[in-house]
Amino acid sequence: MTETKRVAILGSTGSIGTQTLDVIRQHSDRFTVEVLTAQNNCDLLIAQALEFKPNAVVIGNEANYLKVKEALIPHDIKVFAGQKAIAQVVEMETIDVVLTALVGYSGLIPTVHAIKAGKQIALANKETLVVAGEIITALARENGVNIYPVDSEHSAIFQCLVGEFHNPIEKIILTASGGPFRGKDRAFLQTVTREQALKHPNWDMGAKITIDSASLMNKGLEVIEAKWLFGLKTEQIEVVVHPQSIIHSLVQFEDGSIKAQLGLPDMRIPIQFALSYPDRLKSDFERFNFANFPNLTFEQPDSKTFRNLQLAFDALATGGNAPCVLNAANEIAVAAFLNRQVGFLEMSDLIEETLAKATFKSHPSLEDYVASDAEARTITENLIKSKV
Repeated sequence: MTETKRVAILGSTGSIGTQTLDVIRQHSDRFTVEVLTAQNNCDLLIAQALEFKPNAVVIGNEANYLKVKEALIPHDIKVFAGQKAIAQVVEMETIDVVLTALVGYSGLIPTVHAIKAGKQIALANKETLVVAGEIITALARENGVNIYPVDSEHSAIFQCLVGEFHNPIEKIILTASGGPFRGKDRAFLQTVTREQALKHPNWDMGAKITIDSASLMNKGLEVIEAKWLFGLKTEQIEVVVHPQSIIHSLVQFEDGSIKAQLGLPDMRIPIQFALSYPDRLKSDFERFNFANFPNLTFEQPDSKTFRNLQLAFDALATGGNAPCVLNAANEIAVAAFLNRQVGFLEMSDLIEETLAKATFKSHPSLEDYVASDAEARTITENLIKSKV
């Protein structure tokens, strides 16, 4: 009989978190919810907790603690609050796997705590590996922890490698939809609005990752994540624009053969595979039909117009804390764009300037990464103030 996995979901009220709960809902014989966390959405967190009856919940925003506590304590659900509590709750002995779906840099420290506690990781928070990939992968090796990718592209690579782990990779090809502005020039991008950038053609995601997709920064972060997940060199990673988002990524082996993973855009598939590996569980998700997609097309990304992709490749080549700085600057730049403080193209300018101004560390410690993140955010915020 297959044992039930007890899951902690960090970021349960976001897009990935809610879809993870949908997977668990369909396979309640295989998974139970042990911990749920949210930053601000206390109403949805309460509703989720009442349905799934976790051992504990954490609300990141301490101002909402009493509301959550009063709703859940009568149901014998422990309630904690604050960022430190999120990092500590993953150490509970009753957790088997931690799915990290926190947004941005906030996922790093809880993931470190979970790995040190020996928990298996289902990783939807790519920034953890972008910021501190060398430290995270070393910690995972030391603690015998597997990191299962949840991003659709990295899940595709992982699925292509099952049964092939002994065969060297020649290169991987990450696919990108191209976002809502594929084929547009800089003159068009000068005037795009927040509302236009939030309309992704294929995926339904949170605001931050949708803007990253529109700017191709999301693909740049995925390039850095792939380097650490699969032990690759920068030159072994290629990006191709595939507007239909049916082929989720590809692996080329030394004999020239290429394996690809295909399917309709549905994040529940990679989420389910990360939780159930090595098993594939039956699902009622919509099936792909070739007749509906007579043409699958591919093109090279325009990294001169969408400079974030090249900035990410450059940061990866530079190494050290450069990807950490890139990520911090991007998080501040995206927030400023969403707040209508800067234009779409200005985000790349801010990131480039921050990379030039930030202190470079060639072999950073975890403390150095924390300091670099803070420094980069301050630099970017000051650059924004000087432009407003």
